[in-house]
Amino acid sequence: MDTSTVSDRDRALAKISENCLVCNLARKRQAGFALWLVKKVEGRICPFCRAYERVFGRKSHEPGPNGGKTNLGACGNTEEASKSRRE
Repeated sequence: MDTSTVSDRDRALAKISENCLVCNLARKRQAGFALWLVKKVEGRICPFCRAYERVFGRKSHEPGPNGGKTNLGACGNTEEASKSRRE
C-alpha cells in the first residue's frame, strides 16, 4: 500500500483499532464471536477498522507478521534476529 496516501487522521484512527479489545481478541484467537463480529463490522461500519487497513495494509482482524509475536532469539527483536545464514 502506498503510505503517502495515509493521513495523520488515519494513523490516529488506526491506533484506536490497534488498542481495541475486540480487534485484539480477534487477532489473537482467530476464532469465535470476536472474529465474526470484527469481520462483519470492519469494512462497512467501523471507521477505525478501515483506517487500520489503510495504515497497515491488512484487515484489522488479521494477525501481524510472525503471528504478532516478537522474535526472542539471541538478538531478540533486532534486525539481526530475523536473519539466518545461507550456506
